[in-house]
Amino acid sequence: MKNSPPNFRHLHYFWVVAKEGSITRAAARLGLAIQTVSTQLALLEQSFGKSLFTQQGRRLSLTEAGRLVLSYADQIFLLGEQMQEAIDESGSARIRLTVGISDSLPKFTAYRLLEVTTRLDKPVRLVCYEDQYEALLGDLALHKLDVVLTDRAVPPGTTLRVFSHLLAESAMYVVGAPALAALHRDGFPDALDGAPFLLPTRNNALRAKIDDWFERHEVRPDVVGEFEDNALLNTFGRRGLGLFFTPSAPLEVIQEQLGAELVGKVPEVNEHFYAISNERKIKHPAVEAILNAVHEGVLSAG
Repeated sequence: MKNSPPNFRHLHYFWVVAKEGSITRAAARLGLAIQTVSTQLALLEQSFGKSLFTQQGRRLSLTEAGRLVLSYADQIFLLGEQMQEAIDESGSARIRLTVGISDSLPKFTAYRLLEVTTRLDKPVRLVCYEDQYEALLGDLALHKLDVVLTDRAVPPGTTLRVFSHLLAESAMYVVGAPALAALHRDGFPDALDGAPFLLPTRNNALRAKIDDWFERHEVRPDVVGEFEDNALLNTFGRRGLGLFFTPSAPLEVIQEQLGAELVGKVPEVNEHFYAISNERKIKHPAVEAILNAVHEGVLSAG
């Protein structure tokens, strides 16, 4: 005999308990008595025929069955929140686009990609989140995001049902604060030997390409800093603490956004930009606008 479907109110109480880690905190969040939450949780476990929590000290830990139920509850209640947002915005004049931006993606590149959405016939409401690549993919898989903009493709063999769409390939520039750029511009790239550099950390796909370029040109930089966060790297670069690499862009954009000047072009080193979506074919009109703009050369250096 098949079990009846779970009571969604009981499932919601379970979800809050799992997030809070205790029945006491969950009851306070829900505005209910502790006994009420405890009773409803017991009824849910009875309907499943499995324990969902074990007690570890003062904190509740999920059992294997509890982790499985939580994975579904996350999707159920997230979709419920999105449904409410869609209803609230159904009469709105704006299209909502929720974007995850990888912390390794240059911010002016993200801006240039997203700026095209402001020129659609129907206005767009942008909601942007920045996080590490892996966290964004997880949020995308749970439909918390419409799209992720990043500098790397989804690795082969991933269990997540997400798909990479190559947006653009960009050659790199070496840039720096005006005074530092002036010191190393003449005789490029030989003049970079011994120059202070700010580089991405070695877990960044671009770093291996940069190191190889230095080796081929027999340049030994003085690496004064390594950064996982591209925005922090650019901040140090703006302050003149080292030269750094950036995707090719109009020089006035580099000056305005990074406070930097061109030292030299590095066409042998390329960075790739991707849109990652839940679907093999992107259907969101704002994301399609980004793809169309890229095909028309919006990321060309000019």
